[in-house]
Amino acid sequence: MSELIKVDNEYKEWIAGISTDFRKSQIRASIKINDEMLRFYWKLGKGISSMSEQFGYGTGFYKTVSDDLKSILPDVKSFSPTNLKYMRYFYEMYPDAVICPQVEDELITDANRPQAGDDLQIIFRIPWGHNKIILDKCKGNSAKALFYIKKTIENNWSRDVLLNFLGTDLYERQGKAITNFSNTLPIEQSDLAQAITKDPYNFDFLTLRERYDEKELKNALIKKVNNFLMELGTGFAYMGREVRIEVGNTEKFIDMLFYNTQRHCYVVVEIKTGKFDSSYAGQLGTYVVAVNHQMKTEADNPTLGLLICKDMDKVEAQYALESTSQPLGISSYELSKLIPEEFRGSMPTIEEIEAELNE
Repeated sequence: MSELIKVDNEYKEWIAGISTDFRKSQIRASIKINDEMLRFYWKLGKGISSMSEQFGYGTGFYKTVSDDLKSILPDVKSFSPTNLKYMRYFYEMYPDAVICPQVEDELITDANRPQAGDDLQIIFRIPWGHNKIILDKCKGNSAKALFYIKKTIENNWSRDVLLNFLGTDLYERQGKAITNFSNTLPIEQSDLAQAITKDPYNFDFLTLRERYDEKELKNALIKKVNNFLMELGTGFAYMGREVRIEVGNTEKFIDMLFYNTQRHCYVVVEIKTGKFDSSYAGQLGTYVVAVNHQMKTEADNPTLGLLICKDMDKVEAQYALESTSQPLGISSYELSKLIPEEFRGSMPTIEEIEAELNE
């Protein structure tokens, strides 16, 4: 903080007002993005529902649609079969929602607060993650679903809090007692405001320039690492990029998946464009264990994880067999000690990877 802000109250209040206005504008912008995205999801869900009923498509239709959309929009992760199913559920839960242009900022004034006939518009006001939880817990009961959407907006609930209340009989006790619903902006520092401004689905929908630049860098690193591993002559077979796995009810995407024919094991490769962070080890460990449970057979050795972090001209690579063997928060210079002795010779060394990426 500057000395001026410490001694001049008028200046201090002015700075505080700017930060408050910025935060409110950020929330309004996020709400608009979220609104547009959810209206798109609803419309796509309607199309999927209509096509399925008209032509009698089965569950394989979701994968067909997913594959075709990904081929046209390869950088968008939102078109997974699971997410497409939720889009259909979203439409079928609220088939009478009206898709119309979003009202501008005036939507938060008294004159534009939802009336009885406009209740369904609030389904576009909460993050997609919140909507998915409500769809799971309120199957076929749109009145109950709308009740929890209203409660989420009124109380600025996070997903965890929403999930907690969905497990109670709150709707049965209060379902008919909601009056004077206030459709205002989320409180600036609330969990709902945090969720809606940081929703990864919104970033995916927008393909923001910042993310685009980072993605370009990541794409270049992935291409270089892929070529390097394939040219080593140590048995790396490419299995795919952005490989989708499910961890519980959550979709995850592995940067690259290989199979090493010399070690007879899958190799999960995660690429990070910045310096090492302890959370990356936990993420890698989750992917390794998921592959062990979902893909590995009795004929395969345990899956190996490789984490590559690029920070300026320094690269750190981490190998681990199980998440339990991955120390969290380990300082970067110690990462090289994690390579199991038996893998030396069949896997590239950290020095080899550094030399390759620094060229």
